[in-house]
Amino acid sequence: MSLKQVLFSTVAAFGIAVIAANAPATAQPKPTAPAAPVAIDADDIGGVVTGAKGPEAGVWVIAETTDLPTRFTRSVVTDDKGRYVIPDLPTANYEVWVRGYGLVDSPRMRAKPGQTLNLTAVQAPSEAAAAHYYPAIYWYVMMKLPPQKDFGGSSDIPKNMTFDGWRKQLNNVDCVGCHQLGQEATRTIPAQFGKFASGEEAWQRRIQSGQAGEMMTNRFAGQWGGVPYKYFGDWTDRVAKGELPKNKPPRPTGVERNLVVTTWDWSTPDKYMHDLISSDRRNPTVNANGLLFGSPEYSTDNAPVLDPKTNTVSFFKMPVADPGMPVSLGPGHAGAVKPAAPSAYWGDQVLWDTRANNHNSMIGADGRIWLSATVRGQDNPAWCKKGSDNEYAKVFPIEKSQRQVAVLDPKTKDYQFIDTCFSSHHDQFGYDPDNTLWLSGTGPVAGWVNTRIWDETHDAQKAIGWRPFVADTNGNGKLDEFTEPGKPEDGKDMRINVGSGPYAVMPHPKDGSIWYASGTFGGAAGFLRYDPKTKLSELYVLPKEAIGIRGGDIDANGVLWGSGSAGVLIEFNRNKCKAPKTGPSAAAGIQCPEAFTLHKYPGPGFAEVPNSSAEASYYTWVDHHNAVGLGDNVPISTANLQDGFVAYKDGKMILMKVPYPMGYYAKGLDARIDDPKVGWKGRGLWSASGDRTPWLNERGKGAYPMAVHIQVRPDPLAH
Repeated sequence: MSLKQVLFSTVAAFGIAVIAANAPATAQPKPTAPAAPVAIDADDIGGVVTGAKGPEAGVWVIAETTDLPTRFTRSVVTDDKGRYVIPDLPTANYEVWVRGYGLVDSPRMRAKPGQTLNLTAVQAPSEAAAAHYYPAIYWYVMMKLPPQKDFGGSSDIPKNMTFDGWRKQLNNVDCVGCHQLGQEATRTIPAQFGKFASGEEAWQRRIQSGQAGEMMTNRFAGQWGGVPYKYFGDWTDRVAKGELPKNKPPRPTGVERNLVVTTWDWSTPDKYMHDLISSDRRNPTVNANGLLFGSPEYSTDNAPVLDPKTNTVSFFKMPVADPGMPVSLGPGHAGAVKPAAPSAYWGDQVLWDTRANNHNSMIGADGRIWLSATVRGQDNPAWCKKGSDNEYAKVFPIEKSQRQVAVLDPKTKDYQFIDTCFSSHHDQFGYDPDNTLWLSGTGPVAGWVNTRIWDETHDAQKAIGWRPFVADTNGNGKLDEFTEPGKPEDGKDMRINVGSGPYAVMPHPKDGSIWYASGTFGGAAGFLRYDPKTKLSELYVLPKEAIGIRGGDIDANGVLWGSGSAGVLIEFNRNKCKAPKTGPSAAAGIQCPEAFTLHKYPGPGFAEVPNSSAEASYYTWVDHHNAVGLGDNVPISTANLQDGFVAYKDGKMILMKVPYPMGYYAKGLDARIDDPKVGWKGRGLWSASGDRTPWLNERGKGAYPMAVHIQVRPDPLAH
C-alpha cells in the first residue's frame, strides 16, 4: 500500500476528511476551550493538540515526509497548554500526527511548512491499546526471574551461574546487547515460525534465526543450561493471553518537552549500523555542518554517509589490505557466515558479508576519520610475535588480532591501513601533542597509535605500541619485572587479570592517564587505569550492587561514568580513594569501594528486584562542551529499553526519547556544535540506530537504519 493510500484509509477509519496540502487544517473537531495562538515561521508547522478533556500536555507531534532524497521525520512535545511548534522543516509535504501515553495515534494529517495545524488527540479505547505504545522496558519486566534458591547447583541452572549473573546477562551484556527486548516484535512470536506446543518450544526455535543464531543458542543452551527458554516462553505466553504491564510510563515533563528529534533513513533495510560519528569530542566544532559517517560493523563494507544539509545519503566502500581475506564472520566473531536457521523476516538469506568490520570511528582535529576496522586476516605479522626484536613484542608478544585501524580522508577518499598487533573495538583520541589514538578491545594490553608518527612515516611498527596491564604490587612507584596474575613474588610487580579486557576507552583530559571500562564479558568488571608515563596500571572492581558494566566515559574533571548492568549509572571518582593504590593487594582491584556511587536509571524493574530499574544501557558518553545543550560535563547514557537516551544533570534523570518509530536502540552517541552563535539551533546530539535488527522496530521489514539528531530548545515553542 502506498503512503498516500495509508493516509486516506487511516483518515477514513476515523471519519475525518483530509485537508488539502495548501489549505488551513480545519478538518479537526473544534477544541473544547479557546487555545492561545502559536507563533510560527514560514518553515514551521505549529498548533494546539486537544483531547477529550482539553489541551494535551506532554504528547509528541510527529512530522514525516518521503518527498526528500531520504525519509525524514521531526518530532516535538507539546507544552502544558497543548501547544507545539515543529521548527525549521525542509520544504516538503508532511504527514503530521499525535502520539502519546494514554492515547492511540491520531489520524495522519497533511501539512506544509508555514501552516497552522490544530490536532485532535485520540484517547486509547482500552488499556491494551494504550500499552501498545509503552516502551519496551514496561513489557520486558513482566518476565519472571528464577527464584534465588534455584541458583548454586540446586536446579538445572548451571552451578556457576548466580542470580546477579543472570540479571547481568539479561541486561546489557547479552540479551539487550544487540537489540531491544520487549517491543512488539519480541514480546510476540512471529507466525512465520509456525505453531508450537509451548512458548518454551517457540523460543528454542526463535533464537536460532539468522547469523546471530549460533551465538544466541550457545548462550541459552550452553552458558545458561537451556533454562532461559522456560522463562522467555512463559513471558510471551502470558502476553499472548492478554496480560498487560503493571506500570505505566509518565509523559515527558520539564526539559524533556523542549526536545526536537530528527531522523533520516540511511544504509539499506537488510543492513544495520553500530555507530555514527559527527565531530571530535575534544573540540566539537570540528566538521561543523559536515557529513555524518556510519559504522556498519558486521553487516557490510558499505558505510553510509549522511549530508544533513541536503538530506542526501551516499556510500563509501571500505577496502581491506588483503582482498583475498575471508569475511570477518565465524569463529572469533559475534556473527556466523550463514544463518543457523531461517529468519522470520529474511528466510535463509545471508545478510552480513563484511570484511572491513568497522565497529566505530572517531574524527580527528583535521577532520579525518579514524576507524576501528579490519584490514587483514587474524594472524599477526611476525614482528608482533614471540621472537621478534620489536620492543613491545619482547615484553608481551601477540599472535592474533581480529580488527585493526584505518584512516579515511573524506575529502580525497584516501584510505590507509594501519596494521596493529592488538585488536581494536572503540577508539578515542588522547589530549597529547601527538594526537595519540587509544583503542579498546585490546585484551590484556593497552594499545595505541601515535598518529603524528603514522603521518610522518606510514610505518605501523614505528607508530603503534602496547603494554600489558601491570600493578605496582611492590609499591616502589615504577615498573619492574612482573609476574603473571595470582603468582606474587617478593620485589616484583604483577600483571593484572583483566578478564575480557578493555571495552570502553577514556583518555583523561588533564593528567594523561588512560581509563577503560573493563571485564564486561568476563572476569572482574570495573574501571582500569593505565599511566603512559609510568607504564603501571590500576584496577577498581565494581561494587557488587552494580553487577557489571558496558560502555563508559570520563568527564572533564576525571570522574568516570558507566552504564551499569543493574539498571544504574555508575560514577567513580578516584580522588575519593582512601587506601593506597599500590602494594600487594593492588592487582585485585578491591581497594577503593568508597569512590563508587550508583544512580538508578528511570523505568520499572523486575518484580524479584524491588526498587530497581531494568534499563539495559549500552553506553555512556559525557558532553564536555555543552554540545548537546544541557550544559557542560553532563553524562548521557543510551536508554536501550526506553527508545532513546537518559541524561544525568543536577541529580536528576532526563529521558530523551525518539518517539517514532517505536523500538529505537542506540549503541553510542556524540555531539557537535555547528554554530556557537545561534544557540540551540547550532548544536545537538548525534547517534545512529545501532540494533542489529532494524526490522524489529515499528516499521517492520523494510525499515532502514536511521541517523538521529536531538536538540534542546529553551522551551517547547522556540523556533
